[in-house]
Amino acid sequence: MSYQDVMNRKQEIMRKALQLDYEQFELPGIGFDYEKMMTSAGYTIEDVINIQKQNNIGQTPLIELKRLSAYARKFAEPGYGARIFLKDEAQNLSGSFKARRAAMAIHQAKKLGYKGVIAATSGNYGAAVAALAARAGLKCIIVQECYDSNGVGQPEIIEKARACQAYGAEVVQLSVGPELFYEFLVLLEETGYFNASLYSPYGVMGIETLGYEIAKQIMAEEHKYPELVICTNAGGGNLTGTARGLKKAGATMTKIMAASVDLTGLHMASDRDFNRKSFTTGHTGFGIPFTTFPDRSDVPRSAARPLRYMDRYGLVNQGSVFFITEALAILEGMERGPAGNTSLALAFSIAQTMKEDEIIVVQETEYTGAGKHMNAQVSFAMDRGIEVSFGNPLEEKPGTNLIFPSSGQALKHKELPLEQLRLSYLKHYNDTILFDNDYDYLSLELNITKDEVKKLLEGHE
Repeated sequence: MSYQDVMNRKQEIMRKALQLDYEQFELPGIGFDYEKMMTSAGYTIEDVINIQKQNNIGQTPLIELKRLSAYARKFAEPGYGARIFLKDEAQNLSGSFKARRAAMAIHQAKKLGYKGVIAATSGNYGAAVAALAARAGLKCIIVQECYDSNGVGQPEIIEKARACQAYGAEVVQLSVGPELFYEFLVLLEETGYFNASLYSPYGVMGIETLGYEIAKQIMAEEHKYPELVICTNAGGGNLTGTARGLKKAGATMTKIMAASVDLTGLHMASDRDFNRKSFTTGHTGFGIPFTTFPDRSDVPRSAARPLRYMDRYGLVNQGSVFFITEALAILEGMERGPAGNTSLALAFSIAQTMKEDEIIVVQETEYTGAGKHMNAQVSFAMDRGIEVSFGNPLEEKPGTNLIFPSSGQALKHKELPLEQLRLSYLKHYNDTILFDNDYDYLSLELNITKDEVKKLLEGHE
């Protein structure tokens, strides 16, 4: 049971915990058949809709944020200032879009005869898995990375542990470090439970209904598809599933933009940095590594592959997300949590560059309260010695200060060039001899032509 012994058995452990043979999807060379993996799960989108409906999930309201859109328009040129719509996923069972993923994982676990499920997550997914497992009568264990070495826990993660426990789950809380994956594998092996992974085909197809609903709802109300959908990006499944659902509904021309909180300079596995951030998900510490190396996840091949679907990537600072959280509450009477408001902050900035008859959809909200609330996060930051001020949010230094925009006019985003992300992805193949079929695969992975892949590789060399 040493660390290395368990790591050596990880493929076998994960195979038993999912009953999914990933080897059947492998292609010669570096590639694998992604679409075959997704369809092998055996569920149509109609099946997924029905499973979610039976669990009080889905068909959430799509709300036009008229007052927030008007506020953004104040800072735009005449004729500009897009309409901002919000998909209110906080109305789902467990309070977030993650219930869509959990519904499919729990359904599959029950179908295959597992007695319980395990998920490694410090976020909303844990609460979703716990809630759905309770409905299905399955045991549930959630493994969290919660504390630093001094035993200090991040308020948002502690709140999510409370939610998991409220649904009857056992929560295993760990300090930051490599032991999370080790403990996760040990528990899978010892219990024989199902791996309710965020990154399985079941998890990602559960989110396809979200994109599908957005397309259908906007078309019914506005007689067109949205010009832009913004997805908060961490592990990539949110963006991947939403984009696939939009395409299945016919919204093939809608652009997909990722949004992350800019935590550049903070290392997610660092004991020192762990509590110097005010966001536990939806930030660059997860968003960029999982975008450039999706198979770093807890399954052999991740179903979350955001570069296949991403058209743009925008970064906002922590203070801007807190600012827009307050603006949403004051202007629209909606108090919602930080994850969806990451996309909303980006939408507020982007809207000012788009025409006033164009539509942006922020595709999720989440519940808030206790440690998830911005007041708890700001207080926690100040207790850690983080300076809080008003000013230019682009000057914020993660781990050092929080800068709230001095007004809505000051709320601006950074654009992250996709070429930079694609180059980071390709670094994994620096020492690999690539053949024509490998370039075919990389073309799909990076959403560019084979010639463009070759030019990137040549330029990198």
